[in-house]
Amino acid sequence: MDIALIVKFLAPCLPFLLNVGGKVAEGASQKVGEDVWNKAKAIWGKLQPKVEAKEEAKKAADAAKENPNDEDYQAALRAQLKEILKADTALAEEIAKILQATKSDDSSVSLNAQAYDESIQINTAGDVNQPNYDFTKNINSPK
Repeated sequence: MDIALIVKFLAPCLPFLLNVGGKVAEGASQKVGEDVWNKAKAIWGKLQPKVEAKEEAKKAADAAKENPNDEDYQAALRAQLKEILKADTALAEEIAKILQATKSDDSSVSLNAQAYDESIQINTAGDVNQPNYDFTKNINSPK
């Protein structure tokens, strides 16, 4: 399990997750997007009891909440979550399932590029491991 991914996913949501309330939750979904917010809530719902039970983990979460973009605070939280998930493999599996649901079911990527000379422009996005490109010329090109 990629614990760094969990922390990167949770970090922008921590200020909202640790101050959950009606208006706070509304602001969170607007800031990070409803889908991300709902998944972050699901992950945090699983992790929170373990984090609250461990003083060092609680301090790391609070520090990451105050500084969500700081790599050092994220590293401290990552170390604490690593210990928690190593000790509780069932919890790790539950979180892995939630994270897996965050990935797109469709691994295809749409590519749209224009070139007005003999050059080829390739732009990719997403998790592209083995892309297949069709370099045939479009006979309707503006050239």
